[in-house]
Amino acid sequence: MENLVREVAGENYNYALTGEAYQETQSGTTISLVLAAQYESRTDSVAVIMAMPTALLGTVMGCIFLSQSISIYTQIGIILLLGLAAKNAILIVEYARDFRSAGNDIRQAALDAGKIRFRPIMMTALAFVFGVMPMLFANGAGAASRVSLGMAVVFGMAVNAIVGTLFVPNFWELMERLLERYLSKLFAGADKAASTAGQEDGPESKATP
Repeated sequence: MENLVREVAGENYNYALTGEAYQETQSGTTISLVLAAQYESRTDSVAVIMAMPTALLGTVMGCIFLSQSISIYTQIGIILLLGLAAKNAILIVEYARDFRSAGNDIRQAALDAGKIRFRPIMMTALAFVFGVMPMLFANGAGAASRVSLGMAVVFGMAVNAIVGTLFVPNFWELMERLLERYLSKLFAGADKAASTAGQEDGPESKATP
């Protein structure tokens, strides 16, 4: 949309998003900032967010399999689904961080976290899937809305529990290696430059009457 406005309207016109469209543009940034503040890390939040597309993949597969459209009820189910997918990924990342802090190798820390959290995640995911599954077979008044909601949650959670749980440790290992090999040096250099600039400005500010 932004590119279309630039091509058609040029620089003489401006635009602004409101309502749901504006919230959608800001939601990804908010989630990333909250997770980065929670972990005090710039990369762990990325490992969590990278697990969410697997849940969306399951929902899309469910829509295709059951010949359903993505309605407002499906979108409500996606919101619930993303929260559950993020919760599962957060548990794995938290354990991986603890193992890494204890001195384990990055790959071993990711592997141990995935092994320890796999069974609890599968137990809760399967219990949730089987609990919501009756909505897929609803009939009578309001059945269409219940089928759309149940379809999004059942298929999305099933795919996320199987695929997402296996890939989150890999995502975390990738981001952790990237952080320790390259980004840590970059951030350390930026912090050192900022502290040096602050020390240079200090005496001048004190000498100013």
